[in-house]
Formats: sequence, structure tokens, C-alpha cells
Amino acid sequence: MAILLIAEHNNQSLKTETHKVVQAAADIGGDITVLVAGFNCAAAASEAAMISGVNKVLVADNAAYEHQLAENIAALVAELGKDFSHILTAATTTGKNFLPRVAALLDVAQISDVIAIESADTFVRPIYAGNAIATVQSADAIKVLTVRPAAFRAAETGNSAPVEAINTTAHDAGVSGYVSEELTKSERPELTAARVVISGGRGMQNGENFALLNGIADKLGAAIGASRAAVDAGFVPNDMQVGQTGKIVAPELYIAVGISGAIQHLAGMKDSKIIVAINKDAEAPIFQVADYGLVADLFTVLPELEQQL
Repeated sequence: MAILLIAEHNNQSLKTETHKVVQAAADIGGDITVLVAGFNCAAAASEAAMISGVNKVLVADNAAYEHQLAENIAALVAELGKDFSHILTAATTTGKNFLPRVAALLDVAQISDVIAIESADTFVRPIYAGNAIATVQSADAIKVLTVRPAAFRAAETGNSAPVEAINTTAHDAGVSGYVSEELTKSERPELTAARVVISGGRGMQNGENFALLNGIADKLGAAIGASRAAVDAGFVPNDMQVGQTGKIVAPELYIAVGISGAIQHLAGMKDSKIIVAINKDAEAPIFQVADYGLVADLFTVLPELEQQL
């Protein structure tokens, strides 16, 4: 078997998600080829070559791939993917954008959000917002998978795989273009990579009150997230959203503050190792998945918690 894995990166370095997808590929078995498609991305390719289990790294270095436009990446991956039995990438914003196009171009079914590998053709994935787990067997000649990074540990480093440049002159589809991006800059860890996450919900009442989470997050080295209700209400930007339509997290500790626990939110965090819930509503669904629950007013509890820490 030959596996093509599309790396998640920012042209300078790999994202942690790539290491976890490599582990999923190793669970399938076979030769693993990592594709790094970007612009001036040699550093990211060198980093990919160091991941244990990787047999080869292909580098597509072209201005057309600088911003990971889905149409351009999909055309490249579909062309390369014809020679592989499996095509994998992380179930992130980028991966969810281009890989369905790849599956369509190859005329196969995509299997999304894989959380476990049963065999080379059988995979486990959540359905119904995580309320049920499906085991799916694929008969397609090429298996196209997005992998939920939170479900796999990161592959080790210490490898020295060969790096090969490929010709990429023909893949600017010309149907979309990069305009601009607005990134939230923070000294805190990324939501999907943090060991501790503290999230606020509609119970925070407004965006200013999210400052109550800052001191606790600083002392715990935590990332700060939010429920969709808080994002929709305009309290915080949408890159902080945790849930089925936001970011999927599985930290060692997840603290939910003022979050009722709608099914869509639970789908994004219920694989956390320890879940702590703070809510004044004793009947809130979040307490059904929490390891520790505190029925109290968050505006009283948060200052006390920060002082104790």
C-alpha cells in the first residue's frame, strides 16, 4: 500500500496536526509519502522529513499554493493521488476545504473525521454530532480520508526521509484568489494543541466579561475558547469557537464556564481527558459529560478560582 499525506503548514513550519495524521497513516500500514504544497516551503518540507514513519517527502513549491487555495491544491492532489491507495489529511479548515474536491475528481467517496483505524479499508468515525460511532468499510480503489487530529497521538521525530521536488507549473486553476487574512495574535497556545482549555459561553453575558478567564488561563498555561452561542452573540471572534462547526479539541483539562452544553458543543470537546463545568443551572446538559461540576455563579467563582490558583 502507498499512502499520500498532505501536510498542514504555514510555509515556514508544520502544524502539529500533520504529526498526528502521520500516526494515523502508520496505523494503516504501508509506505507514507508526505506532500508539502506551498511557496518557499523548504523549511516545512525538511521538518516533514524528520517525522518517524515517513518514507518520502514531495515538495510542490509554487506561488499558486502559497495560500492553500482549495481549487489549486485539489487539482495537484488528485493528479498525484492516482498512484496511491490512500489519501489523508487533517480534518481542519484547510483539509475540509480541498479534500472533498479531490474525492470528487477521483470519483470516490470521502470518509470524514476518522478517529480510529481498524484496517486498511475499515475506519471509525463519529456521526450524529458524536452521539454515535460508525465503523465504515470502503470498497473504493483509493481511500480518501480526513483524520481528526485530536484522536491520535503525534508521531515521533528523528527520521531523515528523502525530499523530492516535483513540477508544479500547471496547477493554478485561476478561479479563486487570495485577498487578505485577519489573524488573532495571542501568546497563548493554539486551541487544538493546548494541554488545557478554558471556554466561556453565553453565560459570560458579554465580551468584556471574557477577561475573567484571562488570569486563570495565564496561570494554567491554557488556551481560551468559546461556545457557538458566545461567538454568534459577538462576544468573541469565531476562531475561538469550540464545537462541531468550530474546532475539535481533546486537551488534558477542559473547563467549561457558563456553557449549557448543546450537542454541537459537546461534539467538539467531549473527548477531553478531564472536563470541569461551572454553571448556575444544575440541569445544564454539560454536567452529563463533566467529571467535575460546580453549580454556582461564574462571576463569584472565577475570581475565587484565580485567587486560589
